[in-house]
Amino acid sequence: MAPPEPVHPHGHLIWRLSLRWRVAVDRALTSLGLTHAQYVALSSLSALSADGGAPSQRVLADHTGLEPLYVSKLARGLEATGLIVREPDPADTRAVRLSLTPQGAEVTARSVDVVRQLVAQLLEPLGGAESPRAQQFREDLSTLLGPDPDPDPAPEGAAP
Repeated sequence: MAPPEPVHPHGHLIWRLSLRWRVAVDRALTSLGLTHAQYVALSSLSALSADGGAPSQRVLADHTGLEPLYVSKLARGLEATGLIVREPDPADTRAVRLSLTPQGAEVTARSVDVVRQLVAQLLEPLGGAESPRAQQFREDLSTLLGPDPDPDPAPEGAAP
């Protein structure tokens, strides 16, 4: 007997794909001592710091789509392992600025290579990462995600 059709097949497939993808990334990064979430934080921090700046935890949270409290917890853990530095923002006492340590930059570069190879493997059924199908898949995912919501909408009636 065939398994029953999920009530929401699109959502079910997206859920299953996201779980499979996360597990694959977690396994690939085990040798570097990173989880998928830590990888997302480090690789995003690297990209956000490319101009030499030190983004805030809030900017990192907005960029990754992770909750600010979770990014704070990740940042404390990554700081404890010597991969990032957390420093108070001199212009905003509530903000914390983040930067990669030299060790963090090296681990991040290695992890990006590992994940790039994994993504190529995972996208092979679509013809590879650069194939027209994979590019369309990326565009479709971007469309479904839509624009990022405003992280701090102004209260109703407040001036923009």
